[in-house]
Amino acid sequence: MMIDRGSPDMCDVDAGAISPQAWRLLRVAAGYDQRAVERELDEIRQAHVSMLESGSRSLSRERRRALFSLYTVELEAAQIEAIATHF
Repeated sequence: MMIDRGSPDMCDVDAGAISPQAWRLLRVAAGYDQRAVERELDEIRQAHVSMLESGSRSLSRERRRALFSLYTVELEAAQIEAIATHF
């Protein structure tokens, strides 16, 4: 897990190292259900989110970054770091 602690306002978490459980927690903490994610991001479907969160399939780097960006806009750096580090 790569976390940049240099900036107090934002942490830099490697989206490729986030566990399936942490992906689900990030989504829920940001206030999205799987269908809402599909409506927000044109290239991502509910099935993609479900597979990522179940650990049955990984998404491309670009899709993971898009999801991460969507979720983290709604969260504070401490929340992101706690979820990514502990789950």
